[in-house]
Amino acid sequence: MAGTVPAGAPSKAHILVVEDDGPYREVLGRLLQREGFEVSLTSDFRDALEILETDRQIDLLLADIVMPDRVNGIALSRMARLRRRDIKVVYITGYQIPGIDREALGPILRKPVAESVLIEEINRTLAGS
Repeated sequence: MAGTVPAGAPSKAHILVVEDDGPYREVLGRLLQREGFEVSLTSDFRDALEILETDRQIDLLLADIVMPDRVNGIALSRMARLRRRDIKVVYITGYQIPGIDREALGPILRKPVAESVLIEEINRTLAGS
C-alpha cells in the first residue's frame, strides 16, 4: 500500500515504512505524508524487498526492529542495502533490546515516538548527519 505527497506539498524524500502493527503503521504513514514525504507502507519484509527492487526512488527505510517471521528490521536493512547501497535507515522498536550496538546500526527510536522526534531524526538521517 503506497501513499503519495499531497498536491502542492513540497517534494521530499520517499520513505519505505515497514511496521507489523497495522494501526501504528497507518499513523506513521499519515504523519510522514503530512510532512510532505512520499510514503510506501508494508508490514512484510517480502513486500519491502519487492518495493526495493523496483525503479522507484526510496531514500529511507523506517523499519521496526522486532517483526514476525524470521526476518527482523536489522536483517531487512542489510538486505535493503544489498539492493540499494545508499539507502538510509532509521529503526523503531517497542522493546528494550540488550546488546544492540546503536552506533553500528544507526538511529533507533523507541515506540511510541513523539512526532517531532521522528521527523527530526528522519531529516537528520536524510541529511547525512
